[in-house]
Amino acid sequence: MQDTFKYKGMRKKLINELRDKGIGQESILKAFDSVPRHYFLDNAFAEQAYSNMPFQIGSGQTISHPYTVAFQTQLLDVNRGDKILEIGTGSGFQTSILCALGAKVFSIERHKPLHLKAKTIIQKLGFTPRLSFGDGYKGLPLYAPFDKVIITCGAPKIPKDLVDQLKIGGVMIIPIGEGDEQEMKRITKISETDLEIEEFGVFSFVPMLEKRVK
Repeated sequence: MQDTFKYKGMRKKLINELRDKGIGQESILKAFDSVPRHYFLDNAFAEQAYSNMPFQIGSGQTISHPYTVAFQTQLLDVNRGDKILEIGTGSGFQTSILCALGAKVFSIERHKPLHLKAKTIIQKLGFTPRLSFGDGYKGLPLYAPFDKVIITCGAPKIPKDLVDQLKIGGVMIIPIGEGDEQEMKRITKISETDLEIEEFGVFSFVPMLEKRVK
């Protein structure tokens, strides 16, 4: 698939829409400009790739609204060199945005077909995150601690193992709730026993399923 002037123009319109919706970090907008979203979708959806819509990507999963990706990324406050754990590689789009921001990304996907497909696309873009196939609830303890953790699926509760893998002062962005809607939360690890929890509105994600890999 090619990144034509047409797609680049569509990205510019999407970026302006994100800016109007309150995404003010220019580094995030530049990352969205540098990562072609249509690469992560089937050819049939390429024309709609830069509309603010989610799309099915197989295995019962979706690529999130661009605004949702940008919103979570802005809450995460990514700095170049941050060591970030992502739960739910999915299409690989959010992973690529984090890489474009200069983060050292470790990402887990529990669906093998999605893991393999995302790996191929991300490599073609020239990014080099560490991609793993496995249970997101377990995280990646061998690579902990992480500066930040981002969960891109709806969790019924805050996963203790992931909090344990977050460094003191680190931040986790996670949608919490069962059912069709979740509350977006930012969790700051104050100490080994204390967390600061902030809420940022209702979103809709596919569920984070425990003890299941396919």
